[in-house]
Amino acid sequence: MLADWPLLSLVVWLPIIGGIVVLLSGDKGDAEGTRRLALVFALITFLLSLGLYTGFDVSTADMQFVERFEWISTFNIFYHFGIDGISMPLIILTTFTTVLVILAGWEVIKVRPSQYMAAFLIMEGLMNGVFAALDSIFFYVFWEAMLIPMFILIGVWGGPRRVYATIKFFIYTFFGSVFMLVAMIYMYYQSGSFAILDMHVMKLSMTEQTFIFIAFLMAFAVKVPMWPVHTWLPDAHVEAPTGGSVILAAIMLKIGGYGFLRFSLPITPDASSSLDWLIIAMSLIAVVYIGFVALVQTDMKKLVAYSSIAHMGFVTLGLFVIFRIWANPANTDITGAAMAVEGAMIQMISHGFISGALFLMIGVLYDRMHSREIKDYGGVVNTMPVFAAFAVFFAMSNAGLPGTSGFVGEFMVIIASFKANFWFAFLAATTLILGAAYTLWMVKRVFYGEVRNDNVKALQDINSRELVIMTTLAIAVLALGLWPAPVVDVMHASVNNLLQHVAVSKL
Repeated sequence: MLADWPLLSLVVWLPIIGGIVVLLSGDKGDAEGTRRLALVFALITFLLSLGLYTGFDVSTADMQFVERFEWISTFNIFYHFGIDGISMPLIILTTFTTVLVILAGWEVIKVRPSQYMAAFLIMEGLMNGVFAALDSIFFYVFWEAMLIPMFILIGVWGGPRRVYATIKFFIYTFFGSVFMLVAMIYMYYQSGSFAILDMHVMKLSMTEQTFIFIAFLMAFAVKVPMWPVHTWLPDAHVEAPTGGSVILAAIMLKIGGYGFLRFSLPITPDASSSLDWLIIAMSLIAVVYIGFVALVQTDMKKLVAYSSIAHMGFVTLGLFVIFRIWANPANTDITGAAMAVEGAMIQMISHGFISGALFLMIGVLYDRMHSREIKDYGGVVNTMPVFAAFAVFFAMSNAGLPGTSGFVGEFMVIIASFKANFWFAFLAATTLILGAAYTLWMVKRVFYGEVRNDNVKALQDINSRELVIMTTLAIAVLALGLWPAPVVDVMHASVNNLLQHVAVSKL
């Protein structure tokens, strides 16, 4: 019955309409009422998105909850929504995270709260549109539009270097997107359709695939971000308000990985196979080199930002190591490749929970101390024991502690990489050491030891609102870490279908 509802249109347009309503409510009236209104829209959207899960048929790889109407007939562009097991979990992650971000900014944002809440609601709808779009132009419109509210969030509520960070963020992401648009237009003139699924079955020469793959790579690599086009991310994180950092890390980075799955692999399988060495090399450099860069950071937010780059390296590694798995004569089916891709997907979702939690934890400290420098802290466990317990838990999750979601995706990718090449698995596994090193080193200096100064001594533990947020995220991290099957089962048919399509000329 739920399949008959326009659920995708609702989870895309309801938060956008809600954002406009919240924006029009203004800040001159009841600010508390404005916040409650924003929370209501976010909660309703989240509950509706759960209908996508409960009504989802895990036995098929076909697109579900499809909505298709003619939009611009001259260019054969359609209002076309649909989800599969790859996109649906990311939509739920988006709606779930937005609720927590609205709650996190409840008491903190005192300047123009209606505009702040509205920006997140509108951005939520646009990001859902990216994951649901099945028309490439529709996808591109949402892809570009979601930059605007993030640009505003960093530019208005950001730190002292927010103008520099927003311009750098916009230039990097917009520049890469132009090449993606050119590739889409080229394929339209070759096939007469902008439909993404039609592009999947296009017959392209190796030369065409190579140029299209590079065009997509320039867009998606920046968004992930991959080394060496990662430099915008630490600046954006440091200057962004807490909520902006959470959405940036938890959702927006995943759109790059989703792009590889939806466009690069199925449209350009031969070029993806030919250039897999490039993506694998960039991924392993991100895992190892960026891990060492994180070790020397003195700003907690910048440390977690670099940690995000390293962890997202697992995503791109898992997506492209499949070709090296198939190159091994002992792996002539899709089992090992499926583990790699599903591990990458689990890593994206897990990183959404853990990175979001870490940025929220840093935001709690910053709201009280107005400093993110590690040297300004020490002995926080003595004054904020409950907060410290959550912080250590999320830090251990970030380091890949078994039993948490941080372990599952990384373990799957490492095992799959071992089927391809021992050294791939060895280099990827260094993140378990480096991640523990920079994360626990931060925990030791910030939370343990004697209270170093009067500011730390005056700290008060988390309130009930913050406790609800942290508890919710802790449950999510544990649930995915102890029982990943409900998520893996949802994506299994879609991943197998994708790999069968990609592997036709590989096995």
